[in-house]
Amino acid sequence: SMLIWRDGADYLLQLPLALCEPIRKKLAMYVLRAKVKVSDAGDEIVCLGLSGTNAAEILSTLFDNLPQQTYDTSSNDNSSLIKLGDNRYQITATPARALEIWQQASLKAQVVSSAGWDWLNIRAGIPVILPQTQEQFVAQMVNFEVIGGVSFKKGCYPGQEIVARMQHLGKPKRRMYLAHIDSDMTPQPGSELHSADMEGQSSGMIVNATVAPGGGYDVLAVVHIASHDAHPIHLDSLAGARLQFQPPPYPLP
Repeated sequence: SMLIWRDGADYLLQLPLALCEPIRKKLAMYVLRAKVKVSDAGDEIVCLGLSGTNAAEILSTLFDNLPQQTYDTSSNDNSSLIKLGDNRYQITATPARALEIWQQASLKAQVVSSAGWDWLNIRAGIPVILPQTQEQFVAQMVNFEVIGGVSFKKGCYPGQEIVARMQHLGKPKRRMYLAHIDSDMTPQPGSELHSADMEGQSSGMIVNATVAPGGGYDVLAVVHIASHDAHPIHLDSLAGARLQFQPPPYPLP
């Protein structure tokens, strides 16, 4: 999974660092006759996130125009701005410009670690596929068709037949849910989930997890729908910490 946007004549693709080089090599295999180069831009661009009720007010002093719709972008002064949701924006800039933005924005905003941004992603129901969870989910299991993460109008791509068949002819048996876990151990992406109805088999998997501001951990978890609806779900084993499911951040089909 990745966030992709236009940058002049180029496209920028944002994904976890551990996957950048493998995905770069994979995409390069598909560059045939076009004059296209796929390269790592990690040393050229800095990403900053800004969220909160006064985010737009702060950014209006740094950018001439603010994007109005989710995933719209605006650019100026060696930097770009992407609207990720209500009161939530991502800034991409050259290192020098990013430092200027940081210094000005931090006068009016509280600085937090990247874990805070990860938490906002989880609360928004936006999954990030990591090496531990690659090849584990069909697109609908992680709600990609709900959040605009898969298109049913584009041409061929690996796995298209399975994704299209589930969308038009079938129904997913698993869905991704938002949950909270009170545990002394940090839940890890790829950790199995268990419920009494699955007879020793896994009933789901942790997609993403991070520390919650009030203690414990907030997670995105893919779970068998039938198990979620009728049984307690536990981390690692039936004796493990129980998942406390939260209201979904968006309507599920």
